[in-house]
Parts: sequence; structure tokens; C-alpha cells
Amino acid sequence: MSDEDDEKPPYFKYAFANVYNLTMLGGFASAAVLTQNWWLGIAGAGAEVLWMLFAPDSKLLRHAWFDKRHKEELAAKENAKWQEKLRRLSRDHHMRVAQLQARRHRIVALAGENQALTTKLLKAEVAKLDTLMDSFLDLLISVERYESHLQGTNVDKLEKQIRENERQVEKAEGTAREMAQKNLGILMKRREKLGEIMTFVARARSQMQLIENTFDLLADQIVTMRSPQDLDTQLDELMDGVEAVKSTARETEHLLEAVAR
Repeated sequence: MSDEDDEKPPYFKYAFANVYNLTMLGGFASAAVLTQNWWLGIAGAGAEVLWMLFAPDSKLLRHAWFDKRHKEELAAKENAKWQEKLRRLSRDHHMRVAQLQARRHRIVALAGENQALTTKLLKAEVAKLDTLMDSFLDLLISVERYESHLQGTNVDKLEKQIRENERQVEKAEGTAREMAQKNLGILMKRREKLGEIMTFVARARSQMQLIENTFDLLADQIVTMRSPQDLDTQLDELMDGVEAVKSTARETEHLLEAVAR
């Protein structure tokens, strides 16, 4: 669930802000103060300059230390984002997300047992599973929010107002008729936008169910798969569908704002 390939590791920061380097600096500084031997301070500063000059570009340090720290920080950041999204969901939907997570873990475990699917080749496919997990959670948050809005909307009252204004347009004259036409236009627009929101909710629900069903299918198929390409194709098709629904979600967000005004 990360974009670590898109975020360059801050090697300079890792070289400076670590317990070993800061302890060394503190040790030299303390020794210089306690002994009044300022050459110790100068020696410490010189050592620090050399360290910061060469350490950030060291391939050995990057591989053995900095890259691992960067991966851990990205994982922590992604987990924080995930937990924040979960907090926006009702308790009823937490179990659904947990069940999808269990499916994802099962797919990865079964893939690891299939000797035809190497870990290196599966890296991209596992990343796609994580992306789909994120998309599922985003869609679930959107659906919950939009359904909450729809539940707070009295559709029967809206339809009654539309009928009343339609009658006024037919019977009234002058200013009264003009106002009824304006009100009718606004009410009809509200009904149209609410209809579009309902359509999105239905579409998003279908897409989420498709993700769940596809994860189940992959768990059944993964044992006999001979190539990661088989997994890749199905995930790409699923991701295309999800992206289309997420694009609609962004449009629906504007619709929700329009209805609220």
C-alpha cells in the first residue's frame, strides 16, 4: 500500500538524524566542555563533516541501513493513513475490510507456496493487491458518506414539493408563476443530482463486491497458476474498473456539494 518507488529516500537526513551520529556529536561536545579541551570539539566537528560528506552517498550504508529505514518509515506512514481511513468507517464495515485483508494475505501465502511464482516476479502483483485494498477502503468510505446523506434526504418531501410547484406553474400567473418556475427548476436539479448519487452508490457497491469475489477467485486459482502474468491480467482488469468508479466518486463529491447548497 505504498508509493515508495516515487519517494526518494532522504539519505542526508538518515545520515545525520540517527542515534549513533547524535551520540557521537554529544560525546565530543561533552568531553570538550568537561575537559576544557576545545580540540576535542574541533575533532568531533571534523569527524562529523567527513561523515556527512561521504555517508549519504555510500552504497553500502544505503543498502545495509538507510534504505531499510526508509522502507520502515514509508510502511509506518502508510499504516497511519490506513488507520485514519478506518476511523472514518462505522464499526459495521470494519469487519468487511478485515475479511478482505484476510483474503489478500491468503493469496500472498498461497502464491509463496507455488514454486512457479517467484517472490521477485510477484512483487508487482502484490503491490496491485495492496492498491486494490486501498481503493476498496476509499470506495467504502465514499459509499458510507453518500448513503448517510441520502438517508438524511426526504425524497418523498422533495417529490411533493415538485408536484406542488408544477401545479403552481400551471395555475399561477405573473410573479407567482415565475417564482414557481424557478423553484421547480431547483427542485428538479436536486432530484437529478440525487439520482446520480444513487447511481454511483449502486455502481460502487457492485465494484466492491467484484473486488471481493475476484480475491476469492484468485485464492482458488493461485495454487495452479504457472505464471505471474495470469495473475497480472486479472488484477489489471480489476484495477481499470476500480479507477473508473473512483473517477465517478470525484464527480459525485461535486454533486454532493451542489445538492447541499
